[in-house]
Amino acid sequence: MSEPRETELKLDVEASDLARLREHPLLAGEWTETELTSVYFDTPDGRLREAGYTLRVRRDGDRHVQTVKARSKAAAGLFDRLEWESEVAGPAPEPAAFAGTPVAKLLDGVEDLTPLYTSTVTRSVRRLADGGPEGGRIEVVLDRGRVWGPDDRVSPISELELELTGGSPSALFDLARSLGADVPLRLGVLSKFERGDALLKDRLGRAVKAEPVPLAPEMTTAEAFRAVAYACLRQTRLNETVLLGRRDVEALHQLRVSLRRLRSAFSLFGAVIEDRRTPAIKAELKRLSEPFGHARNLDVYLGKTLPLERERRPDEQGLLILERHLETERAAAHDAVRAVLESQEWRGFLLDLVAWIEAGPWLGPDNPQAARRDGPARAFATEELERRRRQVKKRGRHLAELDPEARHQVRIAAKKLRYGAEFFAALYDGKKAAKRHKAFAAALADLQDHLGDLNDIATAHTLAIDLAKGAPEGAVFAAGLATADTEARTERLLAEAEKAHEALIDVRPFWR
Repeated sequence: MSEPRETELKLDVEASDLARLREHPLLAGEWTETELTSVYFDTPDGRLREAGYTLRVRRDGDRHVQTVKARSKAAAGLFDRLEWESEVAGPAPEPAAFAGTPVAKLLDGVEDLTPLYTSTVTRSVRRLADGGPEGGRIEVVLDRGRVWGPDDRVSPISELELELTGGSPSALFDLARSLGADVPLRLGVLSKFERGDALLKDRLGRAVKAEPVPLAPEMTTAEAFRAVAYACLRQTRLNETVLLGRRDVEALHQLRVSLRRLRSAFSLFGAVIEDRRTPAIKAELKRLSEPFGHARNLDVYLGKTLPLERERRPDEQGLLILERHLETERAAAHDAVRAVLESQEWRGFLLDLVAWIEAGPWLGPDNPQAARRDGPARAFATEELERRRRQVKKRGRHLAELDPEARHQVRIAAKKLRYGAEFFAALYDGKKAAKRHKAFAAALADLQDHLGDLNDIATAHTLAIDLAKGAPEGAVFAAGLATADTEARTERLLAEAEKAHEALIDVRPFWR
């Protein structure tokens, strides 16, 4: 039995481009092709999944190989996993082969393991002795096939996997960049197990909310940042996939949430991750994501502000003119979103971002914050959460009397505190901490909801001003009415937001 650590860069590719990859000059040479069938197993109560492991038996020709893997949580492109393999006699799991693996105790006494789903894959393999300027030995794998779930539900597989068999992980990114310049490649975030799991839960192709970040109290600050960043990128890619298939309001919203969370992570970890490349990365992230904000603002106005106004003024014909005009604008805005997501610039940026997260200059010995970077994540989180709470407390004083720009700054500060509380939650274990975290998160969400409603009013006002530049007269008039009606709610919302701010400050922080 072997105990290797598997390090691979997983990339999604269109099935029609697999042949182009196989013929790429950098991959020229002898390929080995095999047909693989893998069946994934678990206990009826999902014991392995709950513990973070997968179990499969793969048929490769006349051989059957049983594999236990420690799942790579919140992976985005780069998967780094422990795995244990052993050859078995047939297609069923063999309990004797669990010896020496972490699942031996979990499955002790278990007589029947349930097959969950099956993957069938045509695999082409090419081994490179030199993976590029950084060196490294790389196994290049092209997979094309399907994962079969219950009721004949199917998820297609079309992947490029670059597995490091020796040398620096930088070699994986060098090769991926070179290949991606000629063939569209996207960061892969779903393992075959996760595809099958999503089929079981009927989640494939749906908008994805942020998942809890898998932090552990023994982590360093650098490890915590990586986990947070990968979790954000995973949410980005899952919702990007939905949007590439169709226009989806919720997927766009969740894509924007993932990018705001990522930008907040850059702010929260601050100087610890600062290096010569960080300013350019943050600027590029902001620039590329700007079209998403405009499309989302139109979604909110058409889905929330305008329906409420039509209820108030059912006989106002200008509202129908306004709706038609904004629907045309929204279609163009969503086309702009799709254009970004389909661009080589976007795909290359995400790949470069993962390379920087994994091996950027911020991890070098000359980082002036190296002691904090390599120190305990919990100590860093406590310091940062305390600082962000003080910021929200100070900026939010006399909130009802603040001008719109000052309220906007309170909203930004509250949002960063909320994301920080979500990111770092797992670092504080125990029932007491969990109870305090729940109360703190609820109070913070209440404040953000009120500030968000105020922000929607400000956005509606901005849209009304923009409409005056070329919209039909009836639409401009109706937008003015809607603005006046929404602004009439401002005083009440300000009073509620001020109460929510006071309530938040009264809640005991979960990190103390």
